[in-house]
Amino acid sequence: MLETALRLFRERGYTETTMRAIAKEAGVAVGNAYYYFDSKEHLIQGFYDQNQAAHRVASGPVLAREKEFAARLRGVLHAGVDVNDPYHSFAATFFKTAAEPSSPLSPFSRESSPAREAAIAIFRDVVEGSSAKLDPELRKVLPELLWLGWMGVVLFWVYDRSPDRRRTRRLIDGIVPLIDRLVGLSRLRVLRPALRQVLGLLDTIREDD
Repeated sequence: MLETALRLFRERGYTETTMRAIAKEAGVAVGNAYYYFDSKEHLIQGFYDQNQAAHRVASGPVLAREKEFAARLRGVLHAGVDVNDPYHSFAATFFKTAAEPSSPLSPFSRESSPAREAAIAIFRDVVEGSSAKLDPELRKVLPELLWLGWMGVVLFWVYDRSPDRRRTRRLIDGIVPLIDRLVGLSRLRVLRPALRQVLGLLDTIREDD
């Protein structure tokens, strides 16, 4: 059913695709469809989980091969574009729903927490498996910060109409060296007060949630 739903989302758009249509295309009774998935939103959560599993698999070769932080991060970000690109055709219309703060489809929602944690775990592997020398406090929160950055890349990707999402890939290739440099500079004593302020701000945001 999930594969059928994703195909219909690509062909008809997220809003226009009903559970009844998904059940019909999948060859199951509507009642059985609701037995497995309570709603379209639950189908999307299933997609999120599947997507993160695919992203981890696609990231595996570069994480096994590279030790430099920048190379690992660049490879994982490009792998994310590769995994998501088959669904680009309905991404913009779907994003209108997912961008609503109260939507369970939001990547920041409680319902999306399993997929979110799986995504952050990929970036944790980027950090922990690298040869980068990091400030210990930054090391703890960097995976989450990288995931937040990835969300920004995804937003850019949603509206990128260039062939093979070349603009998104150029964005990745441009920002990774900057992130790598900032991560390296974090160890400088003179910058540690600013780093503490950034980490304190992140803790404040978490408390508000």
